[in-house]
Order: sequence, then C-alpha cells, then structure tokens
Amino acid sequence: MKRSLSEIEALATSALERGGYSSVAARAASNCAWLHAAGYNGLSYLAEALGDTVQTAAIEKDLMGLDLQGVSCVFLFPQVEALHAEHGRLFLRNVRHGLFLLKGSVDGNYGIGCPVDPGFALGGERSKNPYAEKLELAARDGVDVDDVLWQAVSA
Repeated sequence: MKRSLSEIEALATSALERGGYSSVAARAASNCAWLHAAGYNGLSYLAEALGDTVQTAAIEKDLMGLDLQGVSCVFLFPQVEALHAEHGRLFLRNVRHGLFLLKGSVDGNYGIGCPVDPGFALGGERSKNPYAEKLELAARDGVDVDDVLWQAVSA
C-alpha cells in the first residue's frame, strides 16, 4: 500500500518509543522514512533491530576505527556520527543496519562505504546528493510499503 513519508516516520517513532528508545526515536524515524524514499526498506531494518537481543554498545575509536559489535545502527547512529565529527574518516567493523548512517552522510555531504561490507569507511567527500530525485518523488507520491510489515511494526 502507498504510504506517505510522514506516515512511515510516525509509525517508526511510535515503535521506537514503545520499545523504550525515545532518545533516538525522532531522528531514527526520520532516517527510516528517508531510507524508504531512497529505495531501501527502512521499516524492515527497524523491525529487525527492535527484535535484536542486544541494542546498546559502548563504542570508541581504536586503531582500526570503530567496532559496532553487531549492534544495529538504528540505535548507534548518534554515537557514530559524533565520533565521525570528532575524528573524521572512520572504518567501521561489525556493522548491522549501516544504512541508518546514510541520511547523515548525505546531509553532511560526506561519503559512506558499502554497508554490506563489515569493514566500510565513513568519511571522505561527496560531490553530489545521488538521492535528490528519489527523495523528491517519494515526498510527492509516497512509497510502497508491505502491509504485513506495516502491521508487524505497528504491533
């Protein structure tokens, strides 16, 4: 079913707040809707993250970058963004749901490596926003969201 980005954001906010994550709910929900607009399934990643048994980690920069310990970036993106702001380019290990870092990377105009690779780089320089057209269309027309997934996140 077609859903607006504001509907996706509201659903994600509600799910995060129900899960006890009000400190990241607004920004994580915005990232979730943004991912849908960019063609990724943010609600699916969010549902997986909310089902994880470990949802927090103390992360700090070491000689190899950041070890995210397999904890979802749905919860860790504020820490990762803060460490990036402090240290610049970082290599990330044991990344889960790394696409939740993508909106911040585009907004901040810095590059992000491949989130599928468990050791990808965060930093560098971005020359343009490759998602602008998709974001504009999604804001105007909404995006398709699987009804079963919508119900699962609503529960």
